[in-house]
Amino acid sequence: MKSYKKTILITTLITLLPILIGLVLWNRLPDSIATHWDSDGNPNGWSGKPFAVFAMPCIMAAIHLFAVCVTLNDPKRKNIHKKPLIIVFWLVPVLSIGTNGIIYLTALSIKVNVTAILSILIGIIFILLGNYMPKLQQNYTVGIKLPWTLNNTENWTRTHRLSGKTFIAGGLVVILCSLLDGLAGGSFSLIAIIAVLVLCTAIPMGYSFWLFRKGV
Repeated sequence: MKSYKKTILITTLITLLPILIGLVLWNRLPDSIATHWDSDGNPNGWSGKPFAVFAMPCIMAAIHLFAVCVTLNDPKRKNIHKKPLIIVFWLVPVLSIGTNGIIYLTALSIKVNVTAILSILIGIIFILLGNYMPKLQQNYTVGIKLPWTLNNTENWTRTHRLSGKTFIAGGLVVILCSLLDGLAGGSFSLIAIIAVLVLCTAIPMGYSFWLFRKGV
């Protein structure tokens, strides 16, 4: 934990950076700011300016610190490859900048395709996770954590090799759907994300159980 203090500090400050941006834009922002959108990308939830500028980045920072602390206190943390650990450190900061950036742009009446941007971002995250999944060794925080994967190294390895392929394929599908969103409607991307998420977890879990039944 101590060896990551600098990284934790930097990533937390980046997560909170939207507060500084919000203060710079304060006089240009309306008192009521859209902070939630429906599946078609239309605003359907609003918050006061103080909440949007201060509370949302702070909530993201709390989530970030919780995820980092849980990961770094994993009894098998040494088995987590350094590159997947980078995702743990940077996922929430990137999401904080991205989501708050969309909120500010929308508040400034700048047209933003919220659904497409978030879908592409999620697709990229899926691809990154898929790339690093096969490199994971047994741990209690990151990966397909089931009794039979945690108790059998071969089961864990085979499951995460397949999981890597499914996440990369799923990420590509999500990005493709986001590009087709203008033709099919905003809900198309949302359905694609949910379907991909379910399949990317269900297929490796089913495969790992099948291996378990075979004695692996």
